[in-house]
Amino acid sequence: MHTSALVLFSGGQDSTTCLAEALGKYERVETLGFDYGQRHSVELEARLTVLAHLRERFAAWAPRLGEDHLLNVDVLGQISHSSLTQEIAFEMQTGGLPNTFVPGRNLLFLTLAGALAYRRGLQVIVTGVCETDFSGYPDCRDDTMKAMQLALSLGMERRFLIETPLMWIDKADTWAMAHRLGGDALVDLIVEDTHTCYLGDRTHRHIWGYGCGTCPACELRARGWERYAASRGQAGGALAP
Repeated sequence: MHTSALVLFSGGQDSTTCLAEALGKYERVETLGFDYGQRHSVELEARLTVLAHLRERFAAWAPRLGEDHLLNVDVLGQISHSSLTQEIAFEMQTGGLPNTFVPGRNLLFLTLAGALAYRRGLQVIVTGVCETDFSGYPDCRDDTMKAMQLALSLGMERRFLIETPLMWIDKADTWAMAHRLGGDALVDLIVEDTHTCYLGDRTHRHIWGYGCGTCPACELRARGWERYAASRGQAGGALAP
């Protein structure tokens, strides 16, 4: 029986939802973030705010939320030509992938997570990747996660479980999942505190949260919110009378 987990936690909508689920399932949960030279480095500040507010507002989860870890892996920014690590416009590449793709990012993240989980005695690695809203990233696919689970377990001689709670759902379902896990309080926290925008914009406030509103991440989050709001009988994001 698994009792402990390490959540890959960026401070965004997806990883916050995954963290909430882990806190409801496991007795001990730690978090891991990465500084890889991302343009939206404001997420590194957002993640601390989210963690603080989870501890303050969710009494049942607070005792389970353990140590937070942050690793510097800015080598990714040095070897990749991505709009997430360089000041270049968002566009599709000739191979069919968006230039927001950072080659090897999730593979490296999971390898480091495995090493940390080994040292900390954590059994489950939780990541918010999914095939539904994954922009075509090959390192978000279910097959990739299964392969990484096998590689980590064999390479460290310890049976790890890589858990992907969002693998088969879209952004609207992710909003709904957050509501099931923590009600309006968790949805409000995700709207106000999490960060998704690739440009790091925390000045423009939308019904779904902060962001530029035009980058791929903002558009995906906004469309998901619209479908979620409609499913709950909301108009324009506000509760219908």
